[in-house]
Amino acid sequence: MFLVAVDLAVTWIITSRINLSVWVLRDIFWIMLAGQAILVLLFIWVLVVGVKSGLSSVNKLADEIQQRSADDLSPLSIEGVTTEAAPVVNHINDLLARLNEATQGQRRFVGHAAHQLRTPLTGLRLECELMLAQPLPDDVRARAERIKAVTDRMIRLGQQLLVLARADSSAQIKETFRRLDLADWVRQTALEWVPVARSHKIDLQLHAPEFPVWVDADPLLLEALLSNLIDNALRYAKGATRIVLHVGQTPPSMSVEDNGSGIAPEAQLRAFEAFYRAPKAESEGSGLGLAIVQEIAQAHGAGWKLVSRPEFSGTRINIVFPGPRIGAGLNRG
Repeated sequence: MFLVAVDLAVTWIITSRINLSVWVLRDIFWIMLAGQAILVLLFIWVLVVGVKSGLSSVNKLADEIQQRSADDLSPLSIEGVTTEAAPVVNHINDLLARLNEATQGQRRFVGHAAHQLRTPLTGLRLECELMLAQPLPDDVRARAERIKAVTDRMIRLGQQLLVLARADSSAQIKETFRRLDLADWVRQTALEWVPVARSHKIDLQLHAPEFPVWVDADPLLLEALLSNLIDNALRYAKGATRIVLHVGQTPPSMSVEDNGSGIAPEAQLRAFEAFYRAPKAESEGSGLGLAIVQEIAQAHGAGWKLVSRPEFSGTRINIVFPGPRIGAGLNRG
């Protein structure tokens, strides 16, 4: 009834009150123009809403990829992805699976090769030690000592490659984590390095709280991390007379610093690269020590930072375990 009344009222107004000639020439034009404008705006709104709705899953996928670390090769989530984008995500997941398989194969090869080389190298070192225990001409003794030194270096390199391969498999590392008192653990581990430090005429000091500093970590990898930091300081801290270990509580942290000559600014940028050695480094080494430190820190979700010249007279490497790290300026995996 309401629609009928409205229709009758509009008909009466048009027939009785409006000059049709003027209305046809003017009002119908504006009504048509307004109708076209409304249709265009409606079309634009539908188009924008449709595109946003279609791209929301793509944007979500882009955010997920952006937030990933370079070592995360797990499949992308296909939940909420549009039908059109699903094949692309499936192909990306297939590529990630193949990359992960190739990476794991490379790590297994490195680990197996290092393990297989360790036995013959150990036998070669034993033969050199037996030879050096007997009276030998000076030239033969010098050659045997060189062979033993090279063998020792290769054995150490193999051990470092094994640790690096283990730290690289960060997806399974968390299964071996257990709760450790970082202060007590560093105290016990550092004791093993005291005789080595004394042989280098370097004083090894420890500053740690008496109360527990709890962290979740793999004990073997954590020992490799600290050992590489101390060994790196012993080898490359030219002119150092002391190495100081610090353990902090808030956040849980561990640092190794020396009072040596420090690292040149241009070398600091590449210090954590595998097989990199500073041009002026006098001590022989593989260049894997700090690369291993970085991999182990990443596997534990920890941050790391190197401070040296000109901010610090020697060299300090700080490892901060998961916790508040606001403003620390640390690298993270």
